[in-house]
Amino acid sequence: MFCTYVFAVPCVFHTVTGLNCPGCGISRMCLSLLRGDVLSAIRYNLAIFALSPLFLVLIASQCVYYVKYGTKQLRIWQNVILYVCIVVLVLFGILRNIPAFSFLSPV
Repeated sequence: MFCTYVFAVPCVFHTVTGLNCPGCGISRMCLSLLRGDVLSAIRYNLAIFALSPLFLVLIASQCVYYVKYGTKQLRIWQNVILYVCIVVLVLFGILRNIPAFSFLSPV
C-alpha cells in the first residue's frame, strides 16, 4: 500500500505572490498517479500531465543520440518540442490565474 501521508512541498512562487505557477500541483499529481487516480492527477496539473509523454520522448531520444554519437546537441525537432512545451507552460501559468479559468488551478 502506498503512503497515505501527504508531504506538501511549498511553492515559493505561490508563497511570495499568491499566484499559481505552472508547476503548482505536481507533487499531488504524482501522488495521485501512484494511487492510480488519473482524474485527480489531471485536475492537479493538466499541462504537466499532458506534456509528460513529450518530455519522455525528448529525454529518451536525447539519451539514445548521446550514447550513439557522443554529442549533447539537440536536433531541430527536439528544439521544436522543447519550445512548444515552454510556450504551453507559460500560457498555462497565465491562464490558471485568470478567474475565468479557475478550473485549471490545483484544488
